[in-house]
Amino acid sequence: MSWKGIHRWLGLTVGTLAVVLGVSGAILAIDPVQQAWQAPAAPGDLPVATLVERVTRTVPGAEEIRHLPSGAVVVFSFAGDQPQAQYVDPANGRVLGDWQASTLPRWVKNLHRSLLLGDAGRWGAAGIALAMALLCVSALVLLLRRMGGWRQLAARVRGSVAQRIHVVAGRVVLLVLCLSSITALTMSASTLGLVALDAETEPEVLSVVVSQPALPGAQLAALQTLVVQDLRKLNFPGATDPEDTWKVATSQGQGWIDRYSGQMLAWQDATLAQRVYDWAVVLHTGEAAWPWAVVLGLVGASVLLFWLSGVVIWWQARREAPHITGNAPMAQADVLIFVASEGGSTWGFAQTLQDALSQGGHRVHTSALENFQTMAATRQVFVLAATYGEGQAPAHASRALSHIATLKASDVPVTVLGFGDRQYPTFCAFAVALDQTLRAQGWPLLLPLECIHQQSGQQFARWGADLAKALGEPLVLEHVPRVPATTALTLISRQDFVGATGQSTAILRFAWPAQSLGARLLGQGLAQFAAGDLVGIVPPGSAVPRYYSLASGWQDGFLEICVRQMPGGLCSTHLLDLQTGDFITAFIRPNPGFALPHKRKPVLLIGAGTGVAPLAGFIRRNDRRTPMHLFFGGRDPAQDFYFGSDIQRWLGEGRLATLHTVFSRVPDGGGYVQDALGRDAESVRSLVAEGAIVRVCGSRAMAQGVAETLDAVLAPLQLSVANLKSRERYAEDVF
Repeated sequence: MSWKGIHRWLGLTVGTLAVVLGVSGAILAIDPVQQAWQAPAAPGDLPVATLVERVTRTVPGAEEIRHLPSGAVVVFSFAGDQPQAQYVDPANGRVLGDWQASTLPRWVKNLHRSLLLGDAGRWGAAGIALAMALLCVSALVLLLRRMGGWRQLAARVRGSVAQRIHVVAGRVVLLVLCLSSITALTMSASTLGLVALDAETEPEVLSVVVSQPALPGAQLAALQTLVVQDLRKLNFPGATDPEDTWKVATSQGQGWIDRYSGQMLAWQDATLAQRVYDWAVVLHTGEAAWPWAVVLGLVGASVLLFWLSGVVIWWQARREAPHITGNAPMAQADVLIFVASEGGSTWGFAQTLQDALSQGGHRVHTSALENFQTMAATRQVFVLAATYGEGQAPAHASRALSHIATLKASDVPVTVLGFGDRQYPTFCAFAVALDQTLRAQGWPLLLPLECIHQQSGQQFARWGADLAKALGEPLVLEHVPRVPATTALTLISRQDFVGATGQSTAILRFAWPAQSLGARLLGQGLAQFAAGDLVGIVPPGSAVPRYYSLASGWQDGFLEICVRQMPGGLCSTHLLDLQTGDFITAFIRPNPGFALPHKRKPVLLIGAGTGVAPLAGFIRRNDRRTPMHLFFGGRDPAQDFYFGSDIQRWLGEGRLATLHTVFSRVPDGGGYVQDALGRDAESVRSLVAEGAIVRVCGSRAMAQGVAETLDAVLAPLQLSVANLKSRERYAEDVF
């Protein structure tokens, strides 16, 4: 079973019990904090003999002094026939009040230690601790894989709300949870009798009765050299037994002292097992350090958060799990499709490809990439491969590449289609490595490697058209992704522009209905969003959503997009026909790779045409007045300077530091946005040298031109766009 499988099934099977132990542990963490505030701690260098002298003066009949892990001193004595335990002030021996071992209900401790089931429950609690340790190990492996290694461990977390909660919380408390589970196992080993703490039985020693009276505790040499810091417990000799001894227990061991001579009659060093157990108790309970107890309490309570977010992630994955229909037996199929997918979405594209090929008369079999092989009936092989983390294969296909490298190539063409996100510097790296391995092995191809950006249905359809030509048969790939739950949005205002070519463009503003946290966690309704995220809109008469970059965040109280009429565009036509009061149905698709990090670094914004929309959203929310510099390119300032009046106002408010505009269709307009970057090369270099974050939005051709210009501009700094991408300082949103 993979690490992901181990983590998932342990979390689902023992997660509820782990929550019980975590929450009860959080409650028990109150005790050390409460004890630390109930009485003053004794000075660590105070001689025990001095403490004994003060206690015997104020507490007649004292029988035991106990130095609590909190540092407080408790004296046990009898008042007549009634036992009593009292806090004392170590500075003068004054009684401060009664002591109770714990003010929490006993059943909470029994619940935490044994699930209220006695010895059987202790074994169960130990089993849960072991499961938690395995969960922590698997969580670390998955965390490193998801973030792309140790160096990226602190990088921005991407994914759904539940995934971000799960990962961010894990980064914060994973180490403490692992430590807590290991210490719980250590303590359980002793409680269940698997490890003996004491290697020896207590010696049979007696005080040697002499004619002179017993020495007062303050005069015992052994107690004069012992400091309270090391003391755990001191038992007084019985008043009615002349042969009884003083017994002292310390962190180093325990000893017996003659009451008449003060001589140490016997000493037993603490065993290694005892020392380990003592440390385990401190680390697991926080008894000796109340700030650590607070940390443990918070971490224990976080188990509930982990379990809830984990269940939501599992439920979402289960809902999106692949269910390939119409699969022909592999041995009889003339077309094989192999899939590598981390989140499951790539299986949907495989189903679309399979259905289209099946309609063309092919017998098709779809399977996971780790099952890669060809059969006698195979005529074509297609591999749909997503990339995960820092260029790795999805977890289930982690060994697929090495497996394929051992196979002997046949004459069956193998065509690779990659899926990824251009925001990542390792865009489709696994698909590239897979394609290179296949070619090195000698496998022929039908089409060269193609990489799909952000699961684009349009790009997939274009690849399908190329595939139809290569096969010499009709083939239409109209992928209909599973659309999340949508929310109705009402148009509240619009600002219209008419371009030089007659194509209409409008800035549309919709009212935003707030959603509860529970709805967002479950993927219901409209999630919170930020500028640069995408809104998915399904136009009437279509099942395929179209995505638009957001020019606003949820804090703005509205949702705003910039829409340009596309020739034959079903969704753009629908949106541009809307009137105030009309509504659409939409959902949010996070685009965390394009979001701005929370850093006080300058920001270089580069956009052209409607690509200025998310950049305008960044400027709108620049309440901290981070230095932002906008390079904007259009055709004609009178026709397509989108958000122009807002941008000018933000410039005056200090939300935007500088503005550079170019317009390609007017005299002396300055050309294209990459031309402006080249002319202002010195300023651009200076910003990047200061650590500037770069965001580019617009057409693919524009983004390519900007990248080429920046490579030339940054060459003196020995930097490039690729360098900036690898450091997560450069991201594109292209269309």
